[in-house]
Amino acid sequence: MEMLGNHLMAIIETGGLFAPILFISFHLLRPLFFLPVVFICITGGVLFGALAGTLYSLIGITLSSIIFYFVIRWMPRTSNKLLFVKQKIVGKNRELTTPQIALLRLVPFIHFHLLSLCLLEISASFKDYTKSSLISNIPIAFVYTSVGGWISNLTPITVFLFLLLLLPVLYLLRRKEINIKWQDFFQVSAEQKPKRFEVRKVG
Repeated sequence: MEMLGNHLMAIIETGGLFAPILFISFHLLRPLFFLPVVFICITGGVLFGALAGTLYSLIGITLSSIIFYFVIRWMPRTSNKLLFVKQKIVGKNRELTTPQIALLRLVPFIHFHLLSLCLLEISASFKDYTKSSLISNIPIAFVYTSVGGWISNLTPITVFLFLLLLLPVLYLLRRKEINIKWQDFFQVSAEQKPKRFEVRKVG
């Protein structure tokens, strides 16, 4: 990872005026190289500084989320796999809120596009999804670009305590209702249908 990071920084540094475009492009190509979002954000902070690095990372991450919106519709198998993982972690009939997703994006080992799928589930339209993606991407772009180098030097115990502090916040930001689909609630088969009562006249 360190060697790849050095190559990445060397390529962007030689880009001159096109360096920001190259950096944003690496955000879009990141899934192909299995690079974590956190790693790219930290690199952006080193190369461009906190302010510009955060802006470029936010643009790159949001564009990546928009591409995911269209690609996932062409890949039903991948969509089903992500949905299965999401149901195992979150629950079948429970949905995350946008603030919850924004906080979960700060956890490095949670799949970025798994959370994008959670956003897709609660979005009524493409415009709504894009807006929610932009909002939920702000914390990860800002935190790991501005203080990413410091966070990467934290001990495992400190990281574990940080994750424990996130749990009550996630609970407070939860949805207050649970959405259950009609088909899941009323699974009435032919054998389960109520029997008809016949009224016979006597005499």
